[in-house]
Amino acid sequence: MIAVIDYDAGNLKSVEKALNYLSEEVVVSRNFRDILTADKVILPGVGAFGEAMERLKQYELDKVIREAVQQRKPFLGICLGLQLLFSGSEENGGVEGLHILDGEIVKIPAKPGLKIPHIGWNSLHLQNQGRLFDGIEENAFVYFVHSYYLRAEKEEIVKASTEYGAHIHASVEEDNVFACQFHPEKSSSVGLQILHNFARIGEV
Repeated sequence: MIAVIDYDAGNLKSVEKALNYLSEEVVVSRNFRDILTADKVILPGVGAFGEAMERLKQYELDKVIREAVQQRKPFLGICLGLQLLFSGSEENGGVEGLHILDGEIVKIPAKPGLKIPHIGWNSLHLQNQGRLFDGIEENAFVYFVHSYYLRAEKEEIVKASTEYGAHIHASVEEDNVFACQFHPEKSSSVGLQILHNFARIGEV
């Protein structure tokens, strides 16, 4: 079973729908037992970093996330869920993150003709043999919605990158923790393959 963490940060239904399409058993919940008895956990999210961290702490989900990661459950952060896993963000004047992975979330730099937030399809450069990208071709297109992006501290954890006014670390993997800045649940057949690959992590 895959637990999708509900912390009032939106985007839950589309993630649930995509997993149901893949015939995965899924529960959307903020109940500690649901999350910690699941085989895998997904932290989705859209919105502001500071508000999201406040809600995670309000529901004490920050503790549950750390416990799930420590139990070595395959864990996937999506969009804002990726950002929250890192040290902190420039958004909202600077907010501390969960510190599960090393890196900072910074604003996409303003440039002439560049629309922010970045909303739309971008191609991925694949690197470092990410398990989420089994069966995915180089330059596959995925769907982004964001104004801030990841600068990971360790290049070796970066499994996909893209260019949009800056070199954006679009997906990372370290041990049992995976994350995508883009939305696999909104990225057509490529995104479904990524979610399928995540659902198969750890299976013999």
